[in-house]
Amino acid sequence: MNRLFALTIAFSFLVAVSFSQTLTSLWSSDTTLKVPESVLLDVKNQRLYVSNIEGTGPWDKDGKGSISLLTLSGKILNHSWVKGLNAPKGMAMFKDFLLVADVDSVVIIDYAKAQILKKVYVEGATGLNDITTDKNGNMYISDSRNKKIFYIDAAKLNVKNYLIEGLESPNGVLYVDKTLYIVDAGKFYKIDKDKNKILISEGFDGGSDGIEQVDDNTFLISCWVGTIWLAKLNGEKKLMLDTRSDKINAADIGYDSKNKIVYVPTFWENNVTAYQLK
Repeated sequence: MNRLFALTIAFSFLVAVSFSQTLTSLWSSDTTLKVPESVLLDVKNQRLYVSNIEGTGPWDKDGKGSISLLTLSGKILNHSWVKGLNAPKGMAMFKDFLLVADVDSVVIIDYAKAQILKKVYVEGATGLNDITTDKNGNMYISDSRNKKIFYIDAAKLNVKNYLIEGLESPNGVLYVDKTLYIVDAGKFYKIDKDKNKILISEGFDGGSDGIEQVDDNTFLISCWVGTIWLAKLNGEKKLMLDTRSDKINAADIGYDSKNKIVYVPTFWENNVTAYQLK
């Protein structure tokens, strides 16, 4: 067999294997959530947090936003587990705290008491959208409307502009393995130590939204219009879910890495749907 031909076949086989994964529907919660934007798994307590925008607009400071509490099988335990937010979106956890991006502030919640401890206001922010932390609890928060990434140190809660150039509409942020990953206007980047954007892949059109890590080389990316993609660090990508024809959105997804379950907040459909990644 020709060596080049053999290598071509081998490469094609590897690509096929790398994209053999599928998403299979497991369950959907009832439709009584109030514009759910983000889902976060609490591994320690085996439950899900869901941020609800609820109010008149996705960026309004109307005090109507909330966090709901769900079981891992989709039963809604408490629709208004924490109230008094505005239009909450992305969430992260660090130690005993749930951190929520909420328009112009990061809301710090004691999840054992379901109590808001503090709101860290970000001067000039009007569109805080997603949040992630490093191992020390330092926070990285996207501001989609002002095209910025903000940084808040965990010790003093000081806010700084993270100074990444040329952002268009940053949304999903994820800090893993000493690297910050972001999705911005349909593009998937990693940020190097000098805060330069390194393009991994693009074509995630329709409001690139959430990002979760599957393994060292593989990520899930959701787009608000109703798609979920599998994206690899070598630039390969695969469309895993497409609910656009049903007009069902896919906002800021959550992920259970142990059981390989993807949690999708459907925004206007007012529920969360779980899918098994196989």
